Amino acid sequence: MSYQRDFEKRLNVGIIGAGSHCYRNVLPTMNYLPVKVQAICDLNAAIAEKTALQFGCSHYQKTSDMYANEKLDAVFICVGSQFHPALVLEAFAANTHVWVEKPIAMRASEVAEMITKRQDRIAVVGLKKAFMPATQKAIEVTRDEQYGKLRSILASYSMTMPENGAEVLENRTFTNWLGNGCHPLSLMMAVAGNVGAVTVHRTESGHGTCLLEFTNGVIGNFHFASGPLPNEFYRFYGDSWHLTIDNGDVVTLERGIPFKYGVTTDFVPGGFDSGALVWRPQNTLATLENKALFIQGMYHEMKYFCDCVLAGTPAIQGSLEFAHELMNVYEAALISGGKRVVIS
Repeated sequence: MSYQRDFEKRLNVGIIGAGSHCYRNVLPTMNYLPVKVQAICDLNAAIAEKTALQFGCSHYQKTSDMYANEKLDAVFICVGSQFHPALVLEAFAANTHVWVEKPIAMRASEVAEMITKRQDRIAVVGLKKAFMPATQKAIEVTRDEQYGKLRSILASYSMTMPENGAEVLENRTFTNWLGNGCHPLSLMMAVAGNVGAVTVHRTESGHGTCLLEFTNGVIGNFHFASGPLPNEFYRFYGDSWHLTIDNGDVVTLERGIPFKYGVTTDFVPGGFDSGALVWRPQNTLATLENKALFIQGMYHEMKYFCDCVLAGTPAIQGSLEFAHELMNVYEAALISGGKRVVIS
């Protein structure tokens, strides 16, 4: 592990959008990245100036001025999703690599345009749940031959689906389904792959379930949970083992025990080859693995982007292609209305 001041080779980066989320999450993560914050750009001149003072860098109100005056390797974009497409394309035109916060856009077609105009630029979308350590452990386990084949996924996340999905798409309305639905979707897709069809059953309150048919045959059941912000929960069912992610910070691998109906008498058999394995962060010491920036994947997605840029290798995780597939699922769910929608 290295910190910003430790890296010999660093990227000159600009920050576009220095609002609350950026200030709480994106900017603090810079302490752990191979970067030099060279410019802050925000429509609010006072915020841009005050934030720039903390980093000893330039500040701008217009991105065009920033690109004209600064020599940047990359930008980190963190504004409203309706503004992301134009800012991403502008960065590409300025020959600058891009990390952009989720949601990347309002429509899948906007992401498709980014892909066509990306050329050799590197782009990563801030879908943190796809990067968080718990998700990476799920990917590792479900790829192991001892796990068997992944068969199904059960997910529970506080969510509502708007009633007028077609109007939401047509009017480009921002809803919770766009703003936060991408979190569980990106996690499930990072583990199971692309989705081929979507069916949503919605109650009058907007809760219900989203049935995801993955192209590899896996079935995902995404439950729209109600109540006072219940903990998110995921379970991945394989032929031999099950893996659970609870609240993003507890990973349990259920390996089962030797069992014979009417014969087995001990639920804790000898040895260490059966039973459950549990991973969770410790909170005794003030260390990195128990910080939200690390548990939730903020560090991992941004470090991955920096590593790709420094190595000159295209992004695979959190790529524009991955974000495009996710946006297709987002749109299909909005127009489902209880009917199966095939994603072409």
